[in-house]
Amino acid sequence: MRRPVIAGNWKMYKDLNEAVELASGIRKQVQEFDNVDKVIAPPFVNLTEVAKAIADSNVYLAAQNCHWEKEGAFTGEVSARMLKSIGCRYIIIGHSERRQYFGETNETVNLKIKAAVANNLIPIMCVGETLQEREEGRTVDVVKSHVTGGLKGFTEKEIDSLIIAYEPVWAIGTGKTATPKQAQEVHRMIRGLVKELYSETLAKNKRILYGGSVKPENIEELMKQEDIDGGLIGGASLKIDSYVDMVRKTSELYEGK
Repeated sequence: MRRPVIAGNWKMYKDLNEAVELASGIRKQVQEFDNVDKVIAPPFVNLTEVAKAIADSNVYLAAQNCHWEKEGAFTGEVSARMLKSIGCRYIIIGHSERRQYFGETNETVNLKIKAAVANNLIPIMCVGETLQEREEGRTVDVVKSHVTGGLKGFTEKEIDSLIIAYEPVWAIGTGKTATPKQAQEVHRMIRGLVKELYSETLAKNKRILYGGSVKPENIEELMKQEDIDGGLIGGASLKIDSYVDMVRKTSELYEGK
C-alpha cells in the first residue's frame, strides 16, 4: 500500500518567528500519526531554524525550489546540495507559480530533478493545467507533457522515490477545487502514463498527490479516491489546527488498510 503524504507548501508566508512557531506546533500535535508522511516547506530563509524546530521528529523538511547546478555564479539561487546540508529531505519542483511567474519549463524541471536525485533528495514534481487549457480540452495533453518532459532521461531506479503532484492551476488559491471525480480521472491517467513510460510496478507504487485548495473540509473525499495518495497543500497548511486536522483525517482513513 502506498504511504500517504501531507505536504504543506508555505510559499512566501511566515517570518522567522512565525515559521518556528508553526513548525513547533505542528511537531507537537502530529507525532502520534505514524502512518502518514508529514512534510513542511517553509521559505528558504526559514529552513535552518525550522529544521531545528522539527529535529528528531517524524515531520520532514522540504524546500520550495532549487537550482540545478552544484554551485556557481548564480546570484539569488540555492543548490540542492546546500539544501541537503541543512536537513531538507524533499524539494518541490516545477510548481505552477514557478512556471507562471519565473519561467519554469519542462526542461528546467528536468534539470532540477536531476540535481535533487544526485543529492538523495525526494523531488515533488508538480504538473497541471490552467483554466484555459482545461476549457480547451487540453488537460491530458498538458499533464502528459509535464510528466514526460520532467522525467525525460531518468531510469526507473532514479525516480523510484519521486512524488508527482497534480495541481490544476485554476484551483490553486482560488477556493475552487477539482471534484474528487475530476481529480481521480487525472491521477489515474498519470499512473497509467508512468506504467507506459516505466513499469506496472513503478506505477503501482508511485505516490501522486493532489494540490488545489485542499482543506480539512474536502480532504477526506479526495483521499478516498483510488489514485490520490495525499495533498500538496497551500493556505490550509499555514495554520496548526488545519494542518493537523488534515493529517489526522488522512491517518484515520488509512488505519487498518
